[in-house]
Amino acid sequence: MSEIKKIVLAYSGGLDTSVILKWLQDEYSAEVVTFTADIGQGEEVEPARLKAEALGIKEIYVEDLREEFARDYVFPMFRANTIYEGEYLLGTAIARPLIAKRLIDIANETGAEAISHGATGKGNDQVRFELGAYALRPDIKVIAPWREWDLNSRQALLAYAEKHGIAVEMKKGKASPYSMDANSLHISYEGGILEDPWDEAEDDMWRWSVSPENAPNHATYVELTYRQGDIIAIDGKIQSPNEVMEKLNKLGGDNGVGRLDIVENRYVGMKSRGCYETPAGTIMLKAHRAIESLTLDREVAHLKDELMPRYASLIYNGYWWSPEREMLQTMIDASQVNVNGNVRLKLYKGSVSVVGRMSETDSLFDEAIATFEDDEGAYNQKDAEGFIKLNALRMRIAAKKK
Repeated sequence: MSEIKKIVLAYSGGLDTSVILKWLQDEYSAEVVTFTADIGQGEEVEPARLKAEALGIKEIYVEDLREEFARDYVFPMFRANTIYEGEYLLGTAIARPLIAKRLIDIANETGAEAISHGATGKGNDQVRFELGAYALRPDIKVIAPWREWDLNSRQALLAYAEKHGIAVEMKKGKASPYSMDANSLHISYEGGILEDPWDEAEDDMWRWSVSPENAPNHATYVELTYRQGDIIAIDGKIQSPNEVMEKLNKLGGDNGVGRLDIVENRYVGMKSRGCYETPAGTIMLKAHRAIESLTLDREVAHLKDELMPRYASLIYNGYWWSPEREMLQTMIDASQVNVNGNVRLKLYKGSVSVVGRMSETDSLFDEAIATFEDDEGAYNQKDAEGFIKLNALRMRIAAKKK
Protein backbone atom coordinates (compact mmCIF):
# COMPACT_ATOMS: atom_id res chain seq x y z
CA MET A 1 0.00 0.00 0.00
CA SER A 2 2.85 2.39 0.78
CA GLU A 3 3.97 2.19 -2.86
CA ILE A 4 0.71 3.70 -4.03
CA LYS A 5 0.57 7.48 -3.73
CA LYS A 6 -2.05 8.25 -6.37
CA ILE A 7 -5.05 6.27 -7.69
CA VAL A 8 -7.34 6.96 -10.66
CA LEU A 9 -10.89 5.89 -9.86
CA ALA A 10 -13.63 5.24 -12.42
CA TYR A 11 -16.22 7.38 -10.66
CA SER A 12 -19.94 7.65 -11.38
CA GLY A 13 -20.89 9.72 -8.36
CA GLY A 14 -23.31 7.06 -7.14
CA LEU A 15 -23.35 5.30 -3.78
CA ASP A 16 -20.86 2.54 -4.65
CA THR A 17 -18.11 4.68 -6.15
CA SER A 18 -18.56 7.46 -3.59
CA VAL A 19 -17.98 4.93 -0.82
CA ILE A 20 -15.03 3.50 -2.79
CA LEU A 21 -13.52 6.98 -3.09
CA LYS A 22 -13.54 7.54 0.67
CA TRP A 23 -12.42 3.95 1.33
CA LEU A 24 -9.41 4.39 -0.97
CA GLN A 25 -8.43 7.59 0.80
CA ASP A 26 -8.57 5.88 4.19
CA GLU A 27 -7.19 2.44 3.36
CA TYR A 28 -4.37 3.54 1.08
CA SER A 29 -3.70 7.06 2.40
CA ALA A 30 -3.41 7.97 -1.26
CA GLU A 31 -4.51 10.87 -3.41
CA VAL A 32 -7.48 9.92 -5.59
CA VAL A 33 -8.12 11.23 -9.11
CA THR A 34 -11.68 10.74 -10.37
CA PHE A 35 -12.68 9.95 -13.94
CA THR A 36 -16.31 10.22 -15.03
CA ALA A 37 -17.26 9.39 -18.62
CA ASP A 38 -20.35 10.30 -20.60
CA ILE A 39 -20.78 7.44 -23.05
CA GLY A 40 -24.45 8.11 -23.68
CA GLN A 41 -25.97 6.77 -20.47
CA GLY A 42 -28.57 9.52 -20.60
CA GLU A 43 -27.77 10.92 -17.17
CA GLU A 44 -26.05 14.17 -16.26
CA VAL A 45 -22.41 13.51 -15.41
CA GLU A 46 -21.41 16.97 -14.19
CA PRO A 47 -22.89 16.40 -10.68
CA ALA A 48 -20.12 13.83 -10.20
CA ARG A 49 -17.65 16.72 -10.30
CA LEU A 50 -19.39 18.45 -7.38
CA LYS A 51 -19.51 15.24 -5.37
CA ALA A 52 -15.82 14.61 -5.98
CA GLU A 53 -14.99 18.17 -4.94
CA ALA A 54 -17.03 17.70 -1.74
CA LEU A 55 -14.84 14.69 -0.92
CA GLY A 56 -11.68 16.74 -1.32
CA ILE A 57 -10.64 15.61 -4.80
CA LYS A 58 -8.30 18.03 -6.58
CA GLU A 59 -7.86 16.32 -9.97
CA ILE A 60 -11.24 15.60 -11.56
CA TYR A 61 -11.82 14.38 -15.11
CA VAL A 62 -15.36 14.59 -16.55
CA GLU A 63 -15.36 13.73 -20.25
CA ASP A 64 -17.85 13.46 -23.10
CA LEU A 65 -16.75 10.31 -24.92
CA ARG A 66 -19.95 9.62 -26.87
CA GLU A 67 -18.52 10.29 -30.30
CA GLU A 68 -15.30 8.38 -29.65
CA PHE A 69 -17.30 5.45 -28.25
CA ALA A 70 -19.51 5.25 -31.33
CA ARG A 71 -16.76 5.86 -33.90
CA ASP A 72 -13.89 3.79 -32.52
CA TYR A 73 -15.65 0.97 -30.70
CA VAL A 74 -19.29 0.41 -31.69
CA PHE A 75 -18.92 0.98 -35.43
CA PRO A 76 -15.83 -1.28 -35.80
CA MET A 77 -17.67 -4.00 -33.88
CA PHE A 78 -20.71 -3.81 -36.16
CA ARG A 79 -18.53 -4.13 -39.26
CA ALA A 80 -18.08 -7.73 -38.10
CA ASN A 81 -21.84 -8.29 -37.52
CA THR A 82 -20.88 -9.13 -33.97
CA ILE A 83 -23.27 -11.03 -31.76
CA TYR A 84 -22.46 -13.16 -28.69
CA GLU A 85 -24.08 -16.58 -28.24
CA GLY A 86 -26.45 -15.90 -31.10
CA GLU A 87 -28.31 -13.00 -29.47
CA TYR A 88 -26.38 -10.50 -27.33
CA LEU A 89 -25.17 -7.33 -29.07
CA LEU A 90 -22.44 -6.70 -26.46
CA GLY A 91 -23.62 -3.29 -25.31
CA THR A 92 -21.91 -3.44 -21.92
CA ALA A 93 -18.78 -5.28 -23.07
CA ILE A 94 -17.89 -2.85 -25.86
CA ALA A 95 -17.88 0.16 -23.51
CA ARG A 96 -15.26 -1.27 -21.16
CA PRO A 97 -12.14 -1.01 -23.36
CA LEU A 98 -12.69 2.73 -23.81
CA ILE A 99 -13.04 3.26 -20.06
CA ALA A 100 -9.93 1.15 -19.44
CA LYS A 101 -8.01 3.18 -22.01
CA ARG A 102 -8.95 6.50 -20.43
CA LEU A 103 -8.11 5.22 -16.93
CA ILE A 104 -4.61 4.38 -18.16
CA ASP A 105 -4.29 7.64 -20.11
CA ILE A 106 -5.19 9.63 -17.00
CA ALA A 107 -2.88 7.53 -14.82
CA ASN A 108 -0.06 8.37 -17.20
CA GLU A 109 -0.97 12.06 -17.28
CA THR A 110 -1.21 12.40 -13.49
CA GLY A 111 1.61 10.07 -12.47
CA ALA A 112 -0.73 7.62 -10.73
CA GLU A 113 0.57 4.17 -9.83
CA ALA A 114 -2.86 2.52 -9.64
CA ILE A 115 -6.38 2.51 -10.99
CA SER A 116 -9.58 1.43 -9.25
CA HIS A 117 -13.08 0.40 -10.34
CA GLY A 118 -16.39 -0.54 -8.78
CA ALA A 119 -16.96 -3.86 -10.56
CA THR A 120 -17.85 -6.80 -8.33
CA GLY A 121 -15.93 -10.04 -8.03
CA LYS A 122 -18.78 -12.00 -9.63
CA GLY A 123 -19.06 -10.22 -12.95
CA ASN A 124 -17.38 -9.83 -16.31
CA ASP A 125 -16.53 -6.14 -15.95
CA GLN A 126 -13.67 -6.66 -13.52
CA VAL A 127 -12.03 -8.88 -16.13
CA ARG A 128 -12.66 -6.42 -18.96
CA PHE A 129 -11.34 -3.39 -17.10
CA GLU A 130 -8.24 -5.14 -15.84
CA LEU A 131 -7.28 -7.05 -19.00
CA GLY A 132 -7.52 -3.76 -20.89
CA ALA A 133 -5.49 -1.91 -18.28
CA TYR A 134 -2.71 -4.50 -18.20
CA ALA A 135 -2.56 -4.62 -22.01
CA LEU A 136 -2.06 -0.86 -22.15
CA ARG A 137 0.23 -0.50 -19.11
CA PRO A 138 1.73 -3.74 -17.81
CA ASP A 139 3.04 -2.25 -14.55
CA ILE A 140 -0.26 -0.68 -13.45
CA LYS A 141 -1.64 -1.68 -10.06
CA VAL A 142 -5.36 -2.43 -9.88
CA ILE A 143 -7.49 -1.95 -6.77
CA ALA A 144 -10.87 -3.70 -6.82
CA PRO A 145 -12.55 -2.88 -3.48
CA TRP A 146 -15.35 -5.42 -3.94
CA ARG A 147 -12.70 -8.14 -3.79
CA GLU A 148 -11.11 -6.67 -0.65
CA TRP A 149 -13.62 -5.07 1.70
CA ASP A 150 -16.46 -6.52 3.80
CA LEU A 151 -19.11 -4.02 2.68
CA ASN A 152 -21.11 -6.66 0.86
CA SER A 153 -24.63 -5.18 0.88
CA ARG A 154 -26.38 -1.92 0.08
CA GLN A 155 -27.19 -1.44 3.74
CA ALA A 156 -23.50 -1.79 4.64
CA LEU A 157 -22.64 0.83 2.02
CA LEU A 158 -25.31 3.21 3.33
CA ALA A 159 -24.06 2.77 6.89
CA TYR A 160 -20.49 3.51 5.77
CA ALA A 161 -21.67 6.59 3.89
CA GLU A 162 -23.55 7.88 6.94
CA LYS A 163 -20.60 7.24 9.25
CA HIS A 164 -18.22 9.18 7.01
CA GLY A 165 -20.56 11.98 6.02
CA ILE A 166 -20.84 10.96 2.37
CA ALA A 167 -23.86 12.60 0.75
CA VAL A 168 -26.16 10.02 -0.83
CA GLU A 169 -28.79 11.25 -3.23
CA MET A 170 -32.01 9.38 -2.52
CA LYS A 171 -34.16 9.36 -5.64
CA LYS A 172 -37.81 10.19 -5.18
CA GLY A 173 -40.48 7.66 -6.00
CA LYS A 174 -40.23 3.92 -6.31
CA ALA A 175 -36.64 2.69 -6.55
CA SER A 176 -35.82 0.36 -9.42
CA PRO A 177 -35.24 -3.21 -8.24
CA TYR A 178 -32.85 -3.80 -11.11
CA SER A 179 -29.14 -3.28 -11.58
CA MET A 180 -28.89 -1.21 -14.75
CA ASP A 181 -26.05 -0.14 -17.01
CA ALA A 182 -26.58 2.20 -19.96
CA ASN A 183 -24.64 3.74 -22.80
CA SER A 184 -25.50 4.94 -26.29
CA LEU A 185 -25.67 1.36 -27.58
CA HIS A 186 -27.88 -0.23 -24.96
CA ILE A 187 -29.33 -0.41 -21.48
CA SER A 188 -29.10 -3.61 -19.45
CA TYR A 189 -31.17 -4.95 -16.56
CA GLU A 190 -30.19 -7.59 -14.01
CA GLY A 191 -31.34 -8.62 -10.54
CA GLY A 192 -34.78 -8.41 -8.97
CA ILE A 193 -37.28 -10.86 -10.41
CA LEU A 194 -34.90 -11.46 -13.33
CA GLU A 195 -32.85 -13.73 -11.08
CA ASP A 196 -35.49 -16.40 -11.78
CA PRO A 197 -35.18 -17.23 -15.50
CA TRP A 198 -38.84 -18.34 -15.56
CA ASP A 199 -40.28 -14.97 -14.49
CA GLU A 200 -41.23 -12.55 -17.23
CA ALA A 201 -39.81 -9.05 -16.98
CA GLU A 202 -42.33 -6.42 -15.96
CA ASP A 203 -43.31 -4.18 -18.84
CA ASP A 204 -42.62 -1.01 -16.86
CA MET A 205 -38.98 -2.11 -16.47
CA TRP A 206 -38.10 -1.10 -20.02
CA ARG A 207 -36.88 2.49 -20.39
CA TRP A 208 -36.07 3.05 -24.05
CA SER A 209 -38.77 1.22 -25.99
CA VAL A 210 -42.52 0.89 -26.07
CA SER A 211 -43.87 -2.65 -25.99
CA PRO A 212 -44.47 -4.06 -29.47
CA GLU A 213 -48.18 -4.32 -28.62
CA ASN A 214 -48.33 -0.57 -27.98
CA ALA A 215 -46.14 0.47 -30.91
CA PRO A 216 -47.77 2.43 -33.76
CA ASN A 217 -50.15 0.58 -36.06
CA HIS A 218 -48.30 1.90 -39.09
CA ALA A 219 -44.79 1.05 -40.26
CA THR A 220 -41.86 3.45 -40.12
CA TYR A 221 -39.46 3.39 -43.07
CA VAL A 222 -35.83 4.46 -42.78
CA GLU A 223 -33.00 4.54 -45.33
CA LEU A 224 -29.38 4.12 -44.25
CA THR A 225 -26.37 5.06 -46.39
CA TYR A 226 -23.16 3.06 -45.98
CA ARG A 227 -19.58 3.94 -46.81
CA GLN A 228 -16.91 1.28 -46.24
CA GLY A 229 -19.18 -0.61 -43.85
CA ASP A 230 -20.24 2.34 -41.68
CA ILE A 231 -23.51 4.28 -41.69
CA ILE A 232 -22.84 7.86 -42.76
CA ALA A 233 -26.39 9.14 -43.39
CA ILE A 234 -30.00 8.52 -42.38
CA ASP A 235 -32.69 9.36 -44.93
CA GLY A 236 -30.08 11.26 -46.91
CA LYS A 237 -28.89 13.42 -44.03
CA ILE A 238 -25.20 13.09 -43.13
CA GLN A 239 -24.81 12.05 -39.48
CA SER A 240 -21.85 11.44 -37.16
CA PRO A 241 -21.57 7.95 -35.61
CA ASN A 242 -23.07 9.10 -32.31
CA GLU A 243 -25.86 10.97 -34.10
CA VAL A 244 -26.63 7.80 -36.06
CA MET A 245 -27.02 5.83 -32.84
CA GLU A 246 -29.15 8.48 -31.15
CA LYS A 247 -31.48 8.68 -34.15
CA LEU A 248 -31.80 4.92 -34.57
CA ASN A 249 -32.36 4.42 -30.83
CA LYS A 250 -35.28 6.85 -31.06
CA LEU A 251 -36.76 5.30 -34.20
CA GLY A 252 -36.30 1.76 -32.92
CA GLY A 253 -37.59 2.49 -29.42
CA ASP A 254 -40.69 4.20 -30.78
CA ASN A 255 -41.48 1.05 -32.76
CA GLY A 256 -40.79 -1.49 -30.00
CA VAL A 257 -37.52 -2.67 -31.58
CA GLY A 258 -34.55 -4.03 -29.67
CA ARG A 259 -35.80 -5.85 -26.55
CA LEU A 260 -33.93 -9.00 -25.54
CA ASP A 261 -34.23 -11.44 -22.63
CA ILE A 262 -31.41 -14.01 -22.42
CA VAL A 263 -29.40 -16.30 -20.19
CA GLU A 264 -25.74 -15.88 -21.05
CA ASN A 265 -22.50 -17.58 -20.05
CA ARG A 266 -20.26 -15.19 -18.13
CA TYR A 267 -16.52 -15.48 -18.57
CA VAL A 268 -16.09 -16.07 -14.82
CA GLY A 269 -18.04 -19.33 -15.14
CA MET A 270 -21.63 -18.73 -14.08
CA LYS A 271 -24.79 -18.33 -16.10
CA SER A 272 -26.58 -15.01 -15.80
CA ARG A 273 -30.03 -13.86 -16.90
CA GLY A 274 -30.22 -10.34 -18.27
CA CYS A 275 -32.55 -8.16 -20.28
CA TYR A 276 -31.28 -5.65 -22.82
CA GLU A 277 -32.66 -2.83 -24.94
CA THR A 278 -30.58 -2.23 -28.06
CA PRO A 279 -32.79 -0.47 -30.63
CA ALA A 280 -30.03 1.11 -32.73
CA GLY A 281 -27.85 -2.00 -32.61
CA THR A 282 -30.71 -4.26 -33.72
CA ILE A 283 -31.34 -2.04 -36.73
CA MET A 284 -27.63 -1.68 -37.52
CA LEU A 285 -27.01 -5.43 -37.51
CA LYS A 286 -29.91 -6.12 -39.87
CA ALA A 287 -28.96 -3.32 -42.24
CA HIS A 288 -25.26 -4.11 -42.34
CA ARG A 289 -25.87 -7.72 -43.29
CA ALA A 290 -28.20 -6.49 -46.03
CA ILE A 291 -25.63 -4.19 -47.65
CA GLU A 292 -22.97 -6.89 -47.34
CA SER A 293 -25.27 -9.35 -49.11
CA LEU A 294 -24.94 -7.18 -52.21
CA THR A 295 -21.31 -6.15 -52.02
CA LEU A 296 -19.28 -8.94 -50.40
CA ASP A 297 -17.84 -11.90 -52.26
CA ARG A 298 -19.47 -15.15 -51.14
CA GLU A 299 -16.35 -16.70 -49.62
CA VAL A 300 -15.38 -13.46 -47.87
CA ALA A 301 -18.87 -13.23 -46.37
CA HIS A 302 -18.77 -16.85 -45.22
CA LEU A 303 -15.29 -16.47 -43.73
CA LYS A 304 -16.46 -13.41 -41.81
CA ASP A 305 -19.36 -15.45 -40.42
CA GLU A 306 -16.95 -18.16 -39.30
CA LEU A 307 -14.64 -15.68 -37.57
CA MET A 308 -17.40 -13.61 -35.96
CA PRO A 309 -18.12 -15.88 -32.94
CA ARG A 310 -14.43 -15.77 -31.97
CA TYR A 311 -14.36 -12.00 -32.41
CA ALA A 312 -17.52 -11.70 -30.28
CA SER A 313 -16.03 -13.81 -27.50
CA LEU A 314 -12.89 -11.68 -27.49
CA ILE A 315 -14.99 -8.57 -26.88
CA TYR A 316 -17.27 -10.25 -24.34
CA ASN A 317 -14.34 -11.64 -22.37
CA GLY A 318 -12.37 -8.40 -22.31
CA TYR A 319 -9.72 -8.92 -25.00
CA TRP A 320 -10.38 -5.80 -27.09
CA TRP A 321 -6.76 -4.69 -26.70
CA SER A 322 -5.33 -8.14 -27.49
CA PRO A 323 -3.20 -8.77 -30.60
CA GLU A 324 -5.67 -11.37 -31.86
CA ARG A 325 -8.61 -8.92 -31.76
CA GLU A 326 -6.52 -6.30 -33.55
CA MET A 327 -5.53 -8.86 -36.19
CA LEU A 328 -9.16 -9.83 -36.76
CA GLN A 329 -10.14 -6.16 -36.94
CA THR A 330 -7.61 -5.58 -39.69
CA MET A 331 -9.15 -8.41 -41.70
CA ILE A 332 -12.69 -7.22 -41.05
CA ASP A 333 -11.90 -3.63 -42.00
CA ALA A 334 -10.21 -4.78 -45.21
CA SER A 335 -13.41 -6.61 -46.16
CA GLN A 336 -15.43 -3.38 -45.88
CA VAL A 337 -13.73 -1.31 -48.59
CA ASN A 338 -16.53 -2.01 -51.08
CA VAL A 339 -19.40 -2.17 -48.59
CA ASN A 340 -21.05 0.96 -49.96
CA GLY A 341 -24.67 1.73 -50.77
CA ASN A 342 -28.11 2.14 -49.27
CA VAL A 343 -30.47 -0.06 -47.28
CA ARG A 344 -34.17 0.62 -46.77
CA LEU A 345 -35.82 -0.86 -43.67
CA LYS A 346 -39.32 -1.16 -42.29
CA LEU A 347 -39.83 -0.92 -38.52
CA TYR A 348 -43.12 -2.31 -37.27
CA LYS A 349 -44.21 -3.48 -33.82
CA GLY A 350 -40.85 -4.82 -32.68
CA SER A 351 -39.65 -6.12 -36.03
CA VAL A 352 -37.00 -4.86 -38.44
CA SER A 353 -37.43 -5.91 -42.08
CA VAL A 354 -35.11 -5.17 -44.97
CA VAL A 355 -37.27 -4.02 -47.89
CA GLY A 356 -34.60 -2.70 -50.24
CA ARG A 357 -30.86 -2.56 -50.81
CA MET A 358 -28.75 -0.99 -53.56
CA SER A 359 -25.14 -0.16 -54.38
CA GLU A 360 -24.50 1.82 -57.53
CA THR A 361 -20.74 1.27 -57.47
CA ASP A 362 -20.05 -2.03 -55.70
CA SER A 363 -22.99 -4.38 -56.12
CA LEU A 364 -22.06 -7.93 -57.15
CA PHE A 365 -25.70 -8.70 -57.93
CA ASP A 366 -26.06 -9.12 -61.70
CA GLU A 367 -29.67 -9.02 -62.87
CA ALA A 368 -28.70 -10.37 -66.28
CA ILE A 369 -27.40 -13.57 -64.66
CA ALA A 370 -29.84 -13.88 -61.73
CA THR A 371 -33.03 -13.42 -63.77
CA PHE A 372 -35.59 -16.21 -64.11
CA GLU A 373 -36.49 -14.82 -67.50
CA ASP A 374 -34.41 -15.14 -70.67
CA ASP A 375 -30.82 -14.26 -69.74
CA GLU A 376 -29.79 -13.96 -73.40
CA GLY A 377 -26.83 -16.29 -72.94
CA ALA A 378 -25.33 -14.60 -69.87
CA TYR A 379 -25.37 -17.95 -68.06
CA ASN A 380 -25.01 -21.34 -69.73
CA GLN A 381 -27.23 -23.68 -67.74
CA LYS A 382 -25.57 -26.74 -69.33
CA ASP A 383 -22.38 -25.91 -67.38
CA ALA A 384 -24.18 -26.91 -64.19
CA GLU A 385 -24.18 -30.61 -65.20
CA GLY A 386 -20.40 -30.97 -65.04
CA PHE A 387 -20.23 -28.85 -61.90
CA ILE A 388 -22.68 -31.14 -60.11
CA LYS A 389 -21.01 -34.36 -61.26
CA LEU A 390 -17.55 -33.22 -60.17
CA ASN A 391 -18.86 -32.20 -56.76
CA ALA A 392 -20.66 -35.53 -56.45
CA LEU A 393 -17.63 -37.60 -57.48
CA ARG A 394 -16.36 -38.48 -53.99
CA MET A 395 -19.85 -39.44 -52.83
CA ARG A 396 -20.44 -41.59 -55.92
CA ILE A 397 -17.13 -43.43 -55.33
CA ALA A 398 -18.04 -44.01 -51.69
CA ALA A 399 -21.51 -45.21 -52.61
CA LYS A 400 -20.06 -47.79 -55.03
CA LYS A 401 -17.88 -49.19 -52.22
CA LYS A 402 -20.99 -49.77 -50.12
